[in-house]
Order: sequence, then C-alpha cells, then structure tokens
Amino acid sequence: MNASLTTRAIAVGLLLVTGRNAAFCDDKPNVTTVNFNDDVRPIFTEHCTACHGGVKQAGDVSFVYRDKVLPPDGWIVEPGQPDESVLIDRVTSEDADEKMPPPDHGRGLSEDEIATLRRWISAGAQWSEHWAYVAPKPQTAPDTGDSKWPREPVDRFVLDRLTHAGLEPSPDASPERWLRRVTLDLTGLPPTPEQREAFLANYANDSETACSNLVDQLLDSPAFGERWASVWLDQIRYADSKGLGLDGQRQIWKFRDWVIDSLNSDMPYDQFTIKQMAGDLLPEPSIGDIVATAGHRMTQTNEEGGTDDEEFRVAAVLDRVSTTWQTWQGVTFGCVQCHSHPYGPFRHEEFYEFAAFFNNTADCDLDQEWPTLQVPVQTSDYDAASELDRQIRDLQKETWQREYEILANQTIWQPLVDLTASSNTATQLQVERKGDHDEFFTVDTVSRDTQITLQAPLPENLKQLSAIRLTALPLDPETAVRDSEWGFVLSHVSAEMIVPGQENPTPIKLDRLVIDEPEPFYDPQESLNAKSNQGFAAFSRIHYPRQAALVLDSPLDVPAGSRIELKLNHRIFILASFSLLTRRGHLAVTDSDHFQKLVDDQSFQEQQAQLKELNQKRSKIASVATPVLRERPERFKRPMHVFQRGLFLTKDQEVTPNTPDSLPPLPADVPADRLALARWLVSPENPLTARVEVNRIWARLFGIGLVATEEDFGDSGEPPSHPRLLDDLAVRFQNEFQWSRKRLIRELVLSSTYRQSSKIRPELNERDPQNRLLARGPRNRLSAEIVRDQALAFAGLLSEKPFGKPVHPPIPDGVWRPFSGGDKWNTPGVNDDNRYRRSIYTYTKRSIPYPMFAAFDAPSREFCTPRRMNSNTPVQALMMLNDQTFIECSEGLARRMQKSAATPEDQIRQGFIVVTGREPGEADVSDLIELYNSVATDSVAIDSDNEEQSQNENSSTTELTALTTVASVLLNLDEVVTK
Repeated sequence: MNASLTTRAIAVGLLLVTGRNAAFCDDKPNVTTVNFNDDVRPIFTEHCTACHGGVKQAGDVSFVYRDKVLPPDGWIVEPGQPDESVLIDRVTSEDADEKMPPPDHGRGLSEDEIATLRRWISAGAQWSEHWAYVAPKPQTAPDTGDSKWPREPVDRFVLDRLTHAGLEPSPDASPERWLRRVTLDLTGLPPTPEQREAFLANYANDSETACSNLVDQLLDSPAFGERWASVWLDQIRYADSKGLGLDGQRQIWKFRDWVIDSLNSDMPYDQFTIKQMAGDLLPEPSIGDIVATAGHRMTQTNEEGGTDDEEFRVAAVLDRVSTTWQTWQGVTFGCVQCHSHPYGPFRHEEFYEFAAFFNNTADCDLDQEWPTLQVPVQTSDYDAASELDRQIRDLQKETWQREYEILANQTIWQPLVDLTASSNTATQLQVERKGDHDEFFTVDTVSRDTQITLQAPLPENLKQLSAIRLTALPLDPETAVRDSEWGFVLSHVSAEMIVPGQENPTPIKLDRLVIDEPEPFYDPQESLNAKSNQGFAAFSRIHYPRQAALVLDSPLDVPAGSRIELKLNHRIFILASFSLLTRRGHLAVTDSDHFQKLVDDQSFQEQQAQLKELNQKRSKIASVATPVLRERPERFKRPMHVFQRGLFLTKDQEVTPNTPDSLPPLPADVPADRLALARWLVSPENPLTARVEVNRIWARLFGIGLVATEEDFGDSGEPPSHPRLLDDLAVRFQNEFQWSRKRLIRELVLSSTYRQSSKIRPELNERDPQNRLLARGPRNRLSAEIVRDQALAFAGLLSEKPFGKPVHPPIPDGVWRPFSGGDKWNTPGVNDDNRYRRSIYTYTKRSIPYPMFAAFDAPSREFCTPRRMNSNTPVQALMMLNDQTFIECSEGLARRMQKSAATPEDQIRQGFIVVTGREPGEADVSDLIELYNSVATDSVAIDSDNEEQSQNENSSTTELTALTTVASVLLNLDEVVTK
C-alpha cells in the first residue's frame, strides 16, 4: 500500500479486505467496544460452526443458536466471567486433546481473537441477531456540512462514508456519458443522435431540469419494462420450455408480458409480490392476478418415461420454496431441505413448514400443464374476460355446491354388499367387507386398458333407482395419506340392471355425473362418452377418497331380486409405465328424487342456461392456455412431512404451514395459506424483502449491490458496504415511495453518486478496485440482452412491437438439436419484424440456450439466478464479429452511416457518435479512416476482376463494404459494450 496513505486510510483498507461490518460504520470505531455481529460472530463462523453449527452440533453445542451457548440452556459461556467460561478454557488450552479448534481442523484463534472473546464475555456476552434478520429502521441522513455535492438523500450517506475514508467523490460525468449511462440503464437502449442533441441543448440551458425531465421520459417509456423484465425473469427462472426430459415447449409467455406491463405501470412491489405468490387466492381475482401466479409454474417438468410424478411434483414444491427465499429474502434456504442451516438460524423442520404453503397446489409433473387459464391474447380483452370469468366462476360454484350437497348427503345412499368384481385383462381383483359395504380392490400389478366389471344385488327396499354413487379410493387408504398413489381416470362407465327371469339385462341410461370437486382436470361428463379416454379422474395422484354420482336420466323401477352391473373402463396411462386405474372402491345407490328435483328446478335451469351463454361468449375471445397456480379443495389437502435428509420417501413428523422462528410470525387471526405468506413477505416487520429489492436495483445501476452477495444476505454472505444507507432506502422504499420501483430508481439515477465520472483514479484503483466506497461512477459491461438490442438499434433494425409469442432470431447452424422433434426454430425472414424483436421476446429453451446470450453470461433459467457473474472472453468478440444478427447489424449501421454524410470521414464520425454517444477524437477518426481505406483498397482489387459491374456500382459496393467493416469494429469497441 502507498506509504503516503494516512493511518486511518490504511485501517479502512484493511477492514474492507476482512469484510467486517465495522468497516462500514460511518463513525470511527471504538476499539474497546465489542459488537457481537461485527466482531464475535465472524470468529464463530470461521473457527467453530464447521463442527458446532446448524448441521453438525458436536457435544450438543451450536454457535448458531443463542440457547446452545448462553444460560439457562447453554453452558459454554458464563456472561461476565471469561475465566469461568468453557469457551475461553478450550480456545486457550495447550492440551491437544482439549484445544479448540483441534489442531487438525485449522489454525487456532489468534491472540486478538481470544482477546475479543474475553471482552465480549466480560461485557455480559450480549447476543445479537444477524443484521439481516432485524427489521430496518429509519435513518437520519448524515450532516455533510456546507458541501454542495449531495443532490439526493443517498448522497449524504455516500459522502459521509468517503469523508471518513479520506476520499473525495469524482466530478460529474460529462453530459454525454451520463445520458448514455442512464438511457441504457433505464430502457436497455442507447440514446439516439436526436435525443442526444435535444438533451445537450436542454442541459446547456438548465442541467438539473434537463436531467430530471429526461429521467421522467425514460421511466415512462415502454422500453423500461422490457429492459427491467429480464432482471426479474432471472429471479423467477422464466423459460419457454419445460426443462427436464424432452424439454418441450411451454406456453407461458403471458407471464413475461405481465411482468413487462407491471413494471411499466409501476405496480407497487408489495402488490407485485402478492399477486405472484397468491393472485389466485385474492378476492375476485382478475385475469392478470391469476396470470401472475404462473411465476411459480416455471418449475421444471420431467417428461421422460418411467419417472414418478410425485417425486418431481415434490421437487417442484421444494424449488418454489428455494426460489421464494432467494428472490424475496436473499437467503440460501435450499440447504435446509436436508439439514439445519450451517450458519443461519433456520432449522431443518422449518423448511418443510414453509413448503407446506405450496404443497396443496393442483399442478403435477406431467405432459399436460393443467391447471391452465385461458388468457386473452390481447391485453385489451382482459377486463371483459375477467368479468366473464368471475360470473362463470360464481355460477359454477353455486350450481356445483347444490349438486354436491346431494352427493355428500349420507342419509339418502344405501351401500351395496355381496359385491363381485372381475376384469377383462390380467388385472386381478378381490372383494372384502368394510363396515356396511363391500370394497373391490386390485391385487399386485395392473394392466393397461382394464375394464372392471362390478355386480351386486340391489337392496330389497329399493323400489326405484335414481342414481349410483361410486367411491374410489387408494389401494391402501391409510398409507396413501402420507405417500400418495397413482390415481385413476374413468374413461367410460356404463350400467345395466339384471332382472330375474329376464333374458337380457336392462340398460341403465345415465344422464350426467356429479362429482366432488368444482374444477376437475378432465370433464367428468366425458365418462359417458364411449369414444373418450377422459372423464371423472383423480389425476394424477390420489390420497383421499373420491366420489361421483352417476345420475339416471329418469328413475328406473327395480323388480325384486334385481342386480346391478357396472363397467368401469380405464384407458389412460402415464408416461408408458403407470396405468391410471381404480385400485379400490365401493358402490351405493339411491331412490331419492333430489337430483331430479334439482334438474327440474326453474332457478337451476336458468343458471345452467346462463352458464352456457357465458361460456359461449368467453370462447369467442382469442386466448392462450397458460399454466397457473390453483389451490386444491380443502378436503383434498395434502399433508406435509419433514423429509429425513431431504428425501421425499423418508418422511418424518407432519408439519403445518409456518414461517421460521427467527423471523416475525404470521398473523394469528388469518388462515395460514399462500395469501397470508405473501402478505407476510411484504409486511413492515419482514426484515428482508425491501432490503433485497432495493439491493437488486442498486446492483443493476451500480454494477454491484450494497450487499455484494445478492443471493446471500445471511452469515455466509458479505455484509453491506453502507448499512445505514441500505436501511434508509429499504424503509423509504416501503413508506415514502409506497413500494414504487420507479420512484426509487429516479432518486438513484439523479443522485450525485450515480452521476459521477467512472474514470478510475490511481488511488481508487489501489484502495477500492470494486468501487465499494462509491468514489466514482459505475462502469460495467452491458448485459447480453442490452448488447444485442443496442446493436439492433444502432443498425435501425430494432422492432418496437411489444408482447406476444416468443420469437426465433437467427442462430448458428447445428445449434438447434432439440430432443422434442416438434420444437422447431423457424427464423423469420429479413423483412419480418419478428427477426429483430427485443431480446426479452427471444425463445428461451433451457437445454439449448440462445448462443449469443450464453456467451454474454445470461443464465439458462433452470434455477433462480439472483445475479449474473460477468465474464470477459474472446468468445464474446468472436460472437459479435461472426454471429448472423451482428453481421446484419454491421451492414445496417454501415447503410445508416452511408446515408448520414457525403464523405467517408464524416460518415465514420456520424457512426462513432451513434454508437458511443460522444464526438470522436482525431485519433479515433484517423484509425478508422485507415481501416476504411485498407478495406476499400482490397475491395477495389477484387471488384476490378468483375467487368460486368459499372464503375458507379463498384464504387458504391466498395464504400459499403469498407463501412461495414468499420461498423463491425465500432460495435465491438469496449466503450460500446460497456456503460
């Protein structure tokens, strides 16, 4: 380190290297005071928690939990008495058998670390929660005296920190530099020459007003949502394919459009959160509310034959848990699936209490994306469709409830006994008495396309038959509650009555099925269609009884001694391996006229007619089936168990939905469902949600977050560089800004901190190479999407068409080799706008990432990606030189340059201004003219061999070829791919 640096600067530098929170205090630290989080916890984390942490708790000691260390339960530390504390005794012991940590586990504690522990114990051994798990508090901006530098509140915190570090902020960037920086950051597109000229003119007149007005214009631009959507889609692992197995297409792009629209409308972040977590559970949810839940349907689906749906359904549930924690809480919660957190205060069972919030959704791991929502293609139809859906939903619920009350009325049903069961395949069946009825059940393996034939005598007191009730159960009802079984699909059902003395059975005409759930996977009425494979179903798993009433079209007289015969056809199997067959069941019959009276009821008929009319109107709105979340009925609710070592087959105790004890509790007066969880996430008491989102936005603007480890705010992550600033922004984000991301971004980009020059001064490069002290402006490589969109904009090719299905821009030959043959990459022609859509609309296939995006570090979206790790590789330059899109962009930019001026020098100057946003220096122009002349000379030599072309044609072609080469170089400038 430079010897001229002050002692104070040296101390700050050392603290930055160690990463201790004390390094980020605004005031000079008091060396006699010991702070648990800043001084003691890091010692425990480095030396102790490997053996005495959340996973391994040797000797029943854990330095993660207070009650394992301090009285009354702990015995390691005696507050106020270091010499009586086992901790001090063990870390100072000379006996190799007693010394902690053991010599073969790493270095022992230094004298300074032991002294720190002694001072902590002597002062009473105060235990503090990790800073991230304590709710942020309002902060008073530091007094920066008469300094004119601060423009926004954020600047006072930054300047105060710099002053304590003995540093000064950098001067403002030039207006051109700031214009390009802020335009790229807010819209993902470069400023046009016209925008540049207008801004510079306004800036010369009133710089502050010019900057403020420009930011307002950028925030209002539709391009804002298209730029910032990719940030969110990284978190929520958005993709247009299913991921595992064949990685087939998934029609879920309506969620992407919802995110873009939500960002452009500046939907408050708390509502943005609630809708994604539980939009389907809101009162009277709109189309958009339900589409928002598709974010949790981004989980990967395994379409391979022989896979267990339940295994991958559970994997999806656990992925939603981990994604929720990474995205909204900035905590690596996934490891708690297998064991308690190594460093954080999260116990193993708390992972499954949290998973219980997600365990009751209706989706499963199959080719079908059910449940889906018919989402209008045109957002202008959302309101009309939402109102129709609301009316249909209310009517369906009311009519279904009236029918279900009859189905569930035990007093009208008579169970059947003396049952016989047979099948038309190798499937074996047996019958056993269960209480007041007989149950049939399958034995051993079952065959596909099995028809089960059931016969039983009708009760003697039954004079008429009006309905038959089938109750279908798991093969082992008790164990299925804990470990569900494959379900069934009743593809077709028929019934006959066998009358004594009558040669032929009497067909029983069935009018409809009444079932036990209002929104089934398949239409249960299809069970009456002999040509259908669908119908009443427990799809795809079953763990509780299911019931359906087979209602006759009219009551049928029952002669004495009559028998009933029911044939249950099963034609559906899953992934070539699992036949969806009724494994166990029983029958009941009724002579009640309840169903017939309901059908004849005038109000019921009017409801049915109205429902039909509403469905017809809804079907006329062009829509796309979008996967969404839907909660299963309460009576079909799945239990949640702790998985031993994270394995779903080894279940431990049952748990109920809850949040970790180390964080604020759920409200006690509301049901513990996803909606309660969503509101808990954005409650003022939650210490993480606002901090994490503020930090995410800060990182996109400044290149690195106030907490550098965006994915980990916990003990193993880095502490915040400016803790008071982070808390100030988090509190104001919730209160003053009312969760508005645009208002937060506006303050940040108008701040002096953001407007600084990014020039790296020698002393900053030595002391603060990552710019954690914020003594200069941000300088970072652009994201993959912005690199491509910027090139298209420079070339005049970029389409402004918003929303819609994903598009397929050019890719290199040989790249597209999907497992699914139906997944085609059809590249639009050069005259088709879809060839040049913004990158946010590019088809995202997890198993075959778009090559240009992959080269520039875009994630495959298989998992939540809190932050991208930028690289700088030759592949990126090769991609920009040779990729078809960039070749076309070079040609387009060259044509634009050619039209802009008369001479090559002026054309190149205009091109330089377009791509960099500034006037070129003489050396810049000289180098590019030299390149132009070199290429032009070579082209003339080639063209001279072609005598058929006229001299003018040769000249024009030569100029364009040379300009295209220059344009390619311009697009590859470091200054252009960096903001």
